[in-house]
Formats: sequence, structure tokens, C-alpha cells
Amino acid sequence: MMEHNVEINGIAVNAHYSEENIREIFLPLLKNLTELYRSGQRRILAYLAAPPGAGKSTLASFLEQLSVEDADLEDVQAIGMDGFHRRQEYLLTHTLFRDNKEIPMVDVKGTPETFDLAKLKSAIENVLTEKNCGWPVYDRLLHNPVENAINVEKNIVILEGNYLLLDLDGWRELAGYADYTVMIRAKEDQLRRRLVERRIAAGHPAEDAGDFVDFSDMYNVRLCLTHSVKADLTLHLLDDDSFRSGD
Repeated sequence: MMEHNVEINGIAVNAHYSEENIREIFLPLLKNLTELYRSGQRRILAYLAAPPGAGKSTLASFLEQLSVEDADLEDVQAIGMDGFHRRQEYLLTHTLFRDNKEIPMVDVKGTPETFDLAKLKSAIENVLTEKNCGWPVYDRLLHNPVENAINVEKNIVILEGNYLLLDLDGWRELAGYADYTVMIRAKEDQLRRRLVERRIAAGHPAEDAGDFVDFSDMYNVRLCLTHSVKADLTLHLLDDDSFRSGD
């Protein structure tokens, strides 16, 4: 078992990955991406898509660490799509319709409509064409993205996010930018438990955490699980938080 300690969106995460998963899934994935880069000598973009609560940000960070520690692998840089949340002032003044009800966007922040898809597409195009480019991150204290917070500079980039493989108009085009795609799948009840635990860890009361997850997050969970295009590699999150590959 290998331990991975990282801060994700201001929350300290202590994750553990099995030697079997590292040997049979993660290292082969990184070797595949390394071969793709070395055969083409151009930047490789991989997607790591997953529903909320599946641990995609932590796994992307761990894959970056593994790549750096193995001299035979090309270094990977992990980035996320959270920096493309629409600004808080926009969400406070716009609404969307769900179940024939008009809802303030700020109440369902994190749903696809609350992201700036055009801006995300433009940034992905920059990653594929420019050797060095800025990339935004989301600041939970400011409740807004911070532009050019990091510099994308590695030859292999793993972009993680909920909706990168979403099979809906507009979003569907994103898959065409990627050289390789990975999707994490998990059971709804497992994801709900993890999401509630995450909000409690962020300082929210247990009852409020559960209400928010049921109102907002679980809609996004079901959307990802039922409306995503097939990935090159599918990983199933098991009850013990390990992974199994395969359809």
C-alpha cells in the first residue's frame, strides 16, 4: 500500500493506493502515455473524467507523483477543470431550469451550466498548441477562479474533471481534443457517502452536508454516470476504495 498526502481544494487528503493497482493499472497507463509522447514528440493530453466524489483530483495528483519518481517515465502534469467555474457574480445573477423550476445558478454551482465551456475549450486548445501557457485554478476562499495560477509546461498533461466526457451538446466536442481518456465509475451510494464526508471535512454540519449533496451533487453524479461517452480506459471504484479496470 502506498500513501499519498495532498491538499485538494483546501482539504487535506490522505489516500492509499494498493501495490496491485499501481503495478497493474497506474504504471501501465503512464507507460502508455509516455510511449504516445515519444512516438509523436508532441504534447499529449489525457483526460481523467469521473463523477463527483470518485477521487479523480487525488488520483491525478498521484499519477503525477508516480511519473516523477520513475526515471523511465515522461513527467506528467496534472491540472483540473475547476478553474472554469463561472464567476460568482455571474452565478448570483443568472438562473437555470430544472424539473420545470427556475433555480439560481449559485444554488447548484458545479452543474455543467455553471462552467464556462467556451473558455475551457479555448484553454485546451492553448495547451495543445503552446509549449507554456497559463491555467486557472478555483479558490474556495474567494469563490472564484484565479487566472494563470499555474503554468502548463510538461509534455504529458492529465486534465481531470467531471464533464470532460459528457455526452451532451457542446460538451461532446471535448473528447476530440484528448489523445487518451480515462473514466472512473462507482456506485451512487458510495459516491454519496464520500461526498457527504468531504463536505463535513470542509467544515459543514452533517445534516447540511447531506442536504446539499442530495440537492446538488447527486444530480451531477447521475449525469456523469448515465451521460458520458465511452473512455479508452474505464476504472471502477470498489467498496474498499481500490480500482478495477475493465468495462
